Amino acid sequence: MSARKSRGNGSEKVLSSEEQQAKINEVKKLMGPLTEKLPVLCSDASILRYLKARNWNTKKANKMLRETLKWKLEYKPEKISWEDIALEAKTGKIYRANYTDKQGRTVLVMRPSSQNTESTTGQIRYLVYCMENAILNTNSTDGYMVWLIDFHGWNTSCLSLKVTRDTANILQNHYPERLGLAILYNPPKVFESFWVMVRPFLESKTFKKVKFVYSNNPESQKIMEDNFNVEELETSFGGKNPVGFNYEDYARRMVEGDKKKTEFVDSGFSSPTSKSILSKSQLPDSAVSDVIQDSDDESDNEMQPSNLALPDDKLQEKK
Repeated sequence: MSARKSRGNGSEKVLSSEEQQAKINEVKKLMGPLTEKLPVLCSDASILRYLKARNWNTKKANKMLRETLKWKLEYKPEKISWEDIALEAKTGKIYRANYTDKQGRTVLVMRPSSQNTESTTGQIRYLVYCMENAILNTNSTDGYMVWLIDFHGWNTSCLSLKVTRDTANILQNHYPERLGLAILYNPPKVFESFWVMVRPFLESKTFKKVKFVYSNNPESQKIMEDNFNVEELETSFGGKNPVGFNYEDYARRMVEGDKKKTEFVDSGFSSPTSKSILSKSQLPDSAVSDVIQDSDDESDNEMQPSNLALPDDKLQEKK
């Protein structure tokens, strides 16, 4: 028997482990040969995230998974290095904290008032770099992470609907079920109007993971105490750790992380224990052309043999 939450209030389905596995197997069948060619993207844990993001609809999860593969082939997130984004990181507007929450989840600190560039492309590229680094360094079993968003110094000049929209698109479509909790710390009153505009960009389940916390509100401060070790948590978030962002120290950590990532990618691994085929050069041409062909197709059909013959020059044109 499966337990299911009421659909009347828009809640997601809750399936038994047997039902979940059956759904995962169905998506693998829809993915066809790509399942063996892409063992990490098509692993049970990965497919499970896509299924949850699409409320267990296997066809929609399959389509989402293929679109992520197309994006990875074109964007190549694993190829972004510290040198590519070092300028974006200069002010500490986004960084991976050197502590986790009580569940062992990776923590990404964000300070929107510290924005230091006007390039939307550069800002999104840095965000993707941070996501890849956070995932590579996660210790949590479910792969979730926590965002701590510090609104100190924030004002309307920090607003960018385009960056917000592009950010939501990438995170929700290509990093599904990675956000475990987002804490908005001391957002000013004027942010509420912006939040009303942002909400349509967010899926309902993402919206529910967002918590507003105020330093002068004991009740909301309990959220911090429940989720973090106050000895490790930075003072800017109500903790007792006086050490904040240091660019030189962070740069060293990221360079080391890049070496670790390069070793895994070059050896065919994306983590010490998980095989991965991430770059285009590691994929058969037929698999590359097929997934791009399929992602451009609005139908949810399974792969057809006729889709496997896109020449390299045509592939370059599509890119």
